[in-house]
Amino acid sequence: MTSKAVTHQATLPDQPSFGQTPSQTVGPFFAYGLTPTQYGYDWPSLVGPDMADETTAGYRIRIEGQVLDGAGVPVADALIEFLQADSTGRYCQTDTSNTRFTGFGRCGTGTDPESCFRFETIKPGVLDRAQAPHINVTVLMRGLLLHAFTRMYFADEEAANAADPVLAEVPSERRHTLVAKLVSQGVYRFDIHMQGENETVFFDV
Repeated sequence: MTSKAVTHQATLPDQPSFGQTPSQTVGPFFAYGLTPTQYGYDWPSLVGPDMADETTAGYRIRIEGQVLDGAGVPVADALIEFLQADSTGRYCQTDTSNTRFTGFGRCGTGTDPESCFRFETIKPGVLDRAQAPHINVTVLMRGLLLHAFTRMYFADEEAANAADPVLAEVPSERRHTLVAKLVSQGVYRFDIHMQGENETVFFDV
């Protein structure tokens, strides 16, 4: 006896037409996922804003600033990540013996009364004998579909900045958005403008 498969095709009722589901943004999950210590949770952060200690070779500096929206209002739920070379201009490797300095740090803006981020680190050296001392910066915040990438250079490195090949690709009238101001000895100010006047230059990487 030969059986024959019978296929039943269900008829679905008319369905309403829906638009595309909105994409998930990249924040502000970091408060408990990426910087739990800063926000008072019970488990330790893998990295924090204090990137160097007294045993780290190099010139100690502090970098502080705010993330500002298009209206110039500080963003209270942003996360900033720093990635930098050491004082000799080399990125740390997994087998580094340079104390606890890894060149990587994180800081949220949600625990400061003025929504500021602050990093304690060392000033990076010249990279590849060509690139001026700089720090690679990543911005995550509510409303961003993808994190944003930028760079921070130093105002007191004018000669090195003038020869930097990346800065040379940025229109001259916007280069100042990538340069941190020296506000006192060893302290730099770097505000990140997401939109509007003085919008920070971001890179497509």
